[in-house]
Amino acid sequence: MKKALVFFWLIFLFSAIGYLFWYNDIIYQLPTPIPKDYKSIETGSLIVFKHALNNNHGKPVFLHFFNPDCPCSRFNMKHFKSLVKEYGDRIDFRVVVLSPKSFTAESIQNKFGLQIPILFDETLATACGVYSTPQAVLLDQEQRLYYRGNYNTTRYCVDEKTSFAKIALNGLLKKQTDLVFSEAALKSYGCTLPDCK
Repeated sequence: MKKALVFFWLIFLFSAIGYLFWYNDIIYQLPTPIPKDYKSIETGSLIVFKHALNNNHGKPVFLHFFNPDCPCSRFNMKHFKSLVKEYGDRIDFRVVVLSPKSFTAESIQNKFGLQIPILFDETLATACGVYSTPQAVLLDQEQRLYYRGNYNTTRYCVDEKTSFAKIALNGLLKKQTDLVFSEAALKSYGCTLPDCK
């Protein structure tokens, strides 16, 4: 009798653990629900911000929309750091923190191990048409939207074929105006703004 009870208890525990892994995996593969008041911003649109980005370098600007509480944002950190390392001399990278909690610029820089500008302006998300994290926004030198979308189709950004943000960076630097992205790149995945559901 004891063996049967232990056996059924172990089956229950393994089933519960399997269900939690399955549930969490499914959640991160579903697209983020589009907010009711969402206004889409088309590629090529001039992005006007309430506050200047202080981009004095004449470089394209890459905005990384990030929520420290979002698991998807945390999965993405290593990949974002690799982009900064590879393109940081030609692209002006910024992290835009979108969270109801308070963070300091230094704490975010320490999380990434990068000394890049940290912004806390939620209006940047609306101006760029962003409603989830993590999201990448790439603006050309004239502040026109070149790319807004996902980093990759995989949670840990390991699939080079779908490394959308990297493809966009290369396309902009090569002045490709005919770059077309799939729905997987442009449909938002990740955590909702601002409360990370």
